[in-house]
Amino acid sequence: MVILIAEDDELILKTIEHKLLKEGHEVILSRNGKEAIETLKNKHVDLAITDIMMPFASGIEILSAIQSMEKRIPVIILSSMGQEEVVLNAFDLGAADFIVKPFSPNELMLRIKRFSTR
Repeated sequence: MVILIAEDDELILKTIEHKLLKEGHEVILSRNGKEAIETLKNKHVDLAITDIMMPFASGIEILSAIQSMEKRIPVIILSSMGQEEVVLNAFDLGAADFIVKPFSPNELMLRIKRFSTR
């Protein structure tokens, strides 16, 4: 499975990358939203994991870009903002899942497995 990780926190980015590589996934890293959107335009991606608050384009803008490209890519949103309004907005825009930071990498892996069996 090819998984895009869009995250500007280097520690979180590397932690997720390490877990995904260990599980046998191919990983593409983006450290800002603009880079993530370009990757989505130009490369095959099976799943995207994105932070909400990112430089140049937010996770919400990434969700919107995926919809405008008419790609059917599940998106897991990561955010330290667990406010109900933010969560509902993400789901309204097509997020497949939402995880509040801090989170367990093992929990994230379980959630990813749901999408790899589809």
